[in-house]
Amino acid sequence: MRVCVLISGSGSNLQALINARDEGRIDIVSVISNRADAMGLERANRAGIPTTILEHQRFAQRNQFDRALCVLISACHPDLVVLAGFMRIIGSAVLDPFKGRMINLHPSLLPRYRGTDTYQRALEAGDREHGASIHFVTGELDGGPVISQVRIPVLAGDDKHTLAARLAPMEHKLIVSTIDFFTQHQLESGDDGIFLDGDKLLQPLQLHEENGKMILK
Repeated sequence: MRVCVLISGSGSNLQALINARDEGRIDIVSVISNRADAMGLERANRAGIPTTILEHQRFAQRNQFDRALCVLISACHPDLVVLAGFMRIIGSAVLDPFKGRMINLHPSLLPRYRGTDTYQRALEAGDREHGASIHFVTGELDGGPVISQVRIPVLAGDDKHTLAARLAPMEHKLIVSTIDFFTQHQLESGDDGIFLDGDKLLQPLQLHEENGKMILK
């Protein structure tokens, strides 16, 4: 599967995808960042993956940035576009051409806690568990149909930093496992939800460990 990855920051989830690429599981054809100082660019460069910087500040209007981003993504002919810490809201100029082929990793159990500060919000709400979700990208912020999730318990004494640190490796496993799932099954986003191999997915796939392996079911 040809994957284009969009980033804005450190690229820790990108590194998990690079590791999967090295195992022959996916082909990362391009990494695009809206920030020139994103450390993820260094990760991609070290891995020999083509990178492009498209700084949103250089565009007077959001739709101009979106059109330029669409051109860059289209040029690498991806099967799947993965937002891995890409901190920009994407408009229809990008969403329409890649409908059903663009996914985002979000650090909460959607539909809870869309947007930012998800760890602190979960702690303030007294939640007993937190997690991460992967969803199809739509025009609604973190509101697209949820494909998969991973859950971890909230422990006594957790703060937002410890909770984020414990969730991070599970996020890495979730994003790789979900893309693996795309290579094995037909996942489609429709008006009535997600369809898996033609049947409606009644709830998000959950990442579990079975016999020493992480699987989605």
